Amino acid sequence: MATRSKMKSQYRKEHADRRPHATAKHIRISSRKVKIVIDLIRGKSVEDAEAILMYTPKAASEPTLKVLRSAIANAVNNLDMDKETLYVAECFANQGPTLRRYRPRSRGSASRIRKRTSHITIILDEKK
Repeated sequence: MATRSKMKSQYRKEHADRRPHATAKHIRISSRKVKIVIDLIRGKSVEDAEAILMYTPKAASEPTLKVLRSAIANAVNNLDMDKETLYVAECFANQGPTLRRYRPRSRGSASRIRKRTSHITIILDEKK
């Protein structure tokens, strides 16, 4: 049984994605709102994506900019890549856990308020 787990871990190491990435989890904004912002930067170079996010008047642009800068720092410091050759290969926002709160309603009842969270992931790659 131990040999199978060694084989599985070796397979995972061989087929792991080597591209630099960064993830921010449990961001208190809906993933629908984040997807509007990350659609603007998908496929752009890193400098263009930073400029777009800095001047986009949406609430989701600030946490997305932080994730982008983190991914750039991971690429430069950990993988020795050049910042000028990087571009945003993939970016997506998944739905995180929902906080459930209650608001009093008429005749003693209550209605649920759903405060949604999201997980933002940005994957960079080098231009060939």
